[in-house]
Amino acid sequence: MFTYLYHSNICDFAPVEENGSIIAIDLKPDKLKKDAVIKETRLIREASRQIFEYFDQNRVKFDLPIDFCGTEFQEKVWRELMNIPYGQTRSYGDIAKNIGSPKAARAVGMANNKNPLPIIIPCHRVIGANGKLVGYAPGLDIKEKLLNIEKSFGKDTGNIIQ
Repeated sequence: MFTYLYHSNICDFAPVEENGSIIAIDLKPDKLKKDAVIKETRLIREASRQIFEYFDQNRVKFDLPIDFCGTEFQEKVWRELMNIPYGQTRSYGDIAKNIGSPKAARAVGMANNKNPLPIIIPCHRVIGANGKLVGYAPGLDIKEKLLNIEKSFGKDTGNIIQ
């Protein structure tokens, strides 16, 4: 397992690679994974490049080999999050309905909290039923910045990578 720390004006982040896939994106990493080797591999460099392009409004989709491990329910939620279009939001209840568990909004929130690949699996696009920003493990300040990046999309963005 490898990881490397990057700094940006949005947030610090550390992609984690294992077996040729990105398995995590640690946002606000105060401590890098203990069992990971700190090394900027080719894949970690590519992941960081794509994240920086996203921060700069030059990328709306990620093209990286990813692998995540969670419960069946968590993985169902994470896959549904990947269906939320760039620049749009959904409520926890919307996600629960979309996965066929309409009464599981709180469980969706817990699955969001365990999302190992924030930004790539866009859990920041999930908001409260009242439209307010709630529940983002790396911090609501980062969630707001990510949503603002997407909200202002199209304003002087140059070459967009989709």
